[in-house]
Amino acid sequence: MSTQVNATPEFGKWRSFFWPIHAWELKKFIPMALLFFFINFNYTILRDTKDALIVNAPGSGAEAIPFLKVWGVLPFAILFMLMYSKLSNILTKPKLFYTMISVFIGFFALFALVLYPNRDVLHPTDFANQLQASLPPGFSGLIAILRNWTYSLFYIMSELWGSVALSLLFWGFANDTTRSKESKRFYGVFGIGGNLAMIVSGWFIIHFSRVRDNLPADADAWGMSLNYMIAMVLGSALIIMGIYWWINKNVLTDTRFYDTSEQQKAKKEKPKMSLSDSFKYLARSKYVLMLALLVISYGVAINLVEVTWKDQLKLLMKGNSNDYSAFMGKFSQYTGLITILMMLFVSSNVIRRFGWTVAALITPIVLLVTGAGFFSFIIFKDSLSGFIAMFGTSPLVLAVVFGQIQNIMSKSTKYSLFDPTKEMAYIPLDQEAKVKGKAAIDVVGARLGKSGGSLINQGLILFFGSIALITPYVAAILFLIMFVWIWAAQGLGAMYNKLTQEKEEQAKEAAPSMAKTTT
Repeated sequence: MSTQVNATPEFGKWRSFFWPIHAWELKKFIPMALLFFFINFNYTILRDTKDALIVNAPGSGAEAIPFLKVWGVLPFAILFMLMYSKLSNILTKPKLFYTMISVFIGFFALFALVLYPNRDVLHPTDFANQLQASLPPGFSGLIAILRNWTYSLFYIMSELWGSVALSLLFWGFANDTTRSKESKRFYGVFGIGGNLAMIVSGWFIIHFSRVRDNLPADADAWGMSLNYMIAMVLGSALIIMGIYWWINKNVLTDTRFYDTSEQQKAKKEKPKMSLSDSFKYLARSKYVLMLALLVISYGVAINLVEVTWKDQLKLLMKGNSNDYSAFMGKFSQYTGLITILMMLFVSSNVIRRFGWTVAALITPIVLLVTGAGFFSFIIFKDSLSGFIAMFGTSPLVLAVVFGQIQNIMSKSTKYSLFDPTKEMAYIPLDQEAKVKGKAAIDVVGARLGKSGGSLINQGLILFFGSIALITPYVAAILFLIMFVWIWAAQGLGAMYNKLTQEKEEQAKEAAPSMAKTTT
């Protein structure tokens, strides 16, 4: 009898270690995980497709990415942030969600039906050739944006899907409907659905990238692959809106999961502030600025590494879009699998057992270690060519492999630890800081991060002329960014713990008075 009694708590301990969600919470958890699944399904397909499209476009390459992120993605991100902030004061949250998703549906349908089929007519190839002949080689990336402007627009909208649909809409919705105690168990596991999507979408990308095997030699194999992948994106977007509608109808009406009275009170107490007043308010908040520094640091770091890796990958794939896309599909599958393992065995348990600060520090430390290994190999690969030849391979192949490992590790820690801790940091904030602060940080802040990395790459490319020549300088800048990131995470961790403790104490003090009022 005593043995049975002792076994039950032990079993519960191990169950909570692997799966911290209670059975009665599945009504809320499963649809949220599915929502994340389909949003991330689209994110993965668009991320891999946009890279294959722009890197292998005529007269283009990885050097176009830094220019595109600064002169294309950043201005559009600002426009989206302004539109979102304005509409958030006019539309209800469900209508705002449907409106933003519909914008993406409209564009990708337009691209598949009009822009891509007429690309030869729409692209100013002759004018781009004239510019290329008259400008230095360092401007080739900027000219490629103009040369393939419809592809550039596709790249921009694909980038914004991650910022708007994933960071702003999903996590904003989750933060509004998830309690602080739930977030410690939910957020680390929410990503399982999203990273399963990476495995599934990776399989589809590989499958549709190989359609050329069954097509005539003169057929547009890449165009066929592109149409299939856009069709999946459009179908998934419709499913996303359906799941969101179901959650609002069946989950948010259940008092076990959502307290409407608290939200109504928050709306009544929420001050009406203009956009300029909101930025002034955020500028006075050290907490929000430190959070923005984390997001910007990640954006700069990941962009510095990815451009170098994608340049190596294009050389290996010899400019073939289908081969490039298939490789990225496998990359997404590996990333999804490792991230799921991280979420099951690391994420929630690190956050619950060691706290926010330790969990937030893991991502920059991993990027620092793997980035050092990747850049060291790139810089010294010529000196290692004889040693590499002993293994029957080439420096280029190993450069791509090292870069793949670095990107997988950085993204898996980002999805399993950086994203959950970043979203948890919003929870103790008041309603105004959550809505306007999140829009500024996730849309503009994230883009500033990537644009900052792109500006660094741009300046170096314009000065030195190629990605290969700037690698040592990029590595040095990366390490500096990592140390700034670590410092900011430590500072924000202290503020987060203090603010969370104050909120919990206020809740305990308010509980007796609420009970008396109810009585």
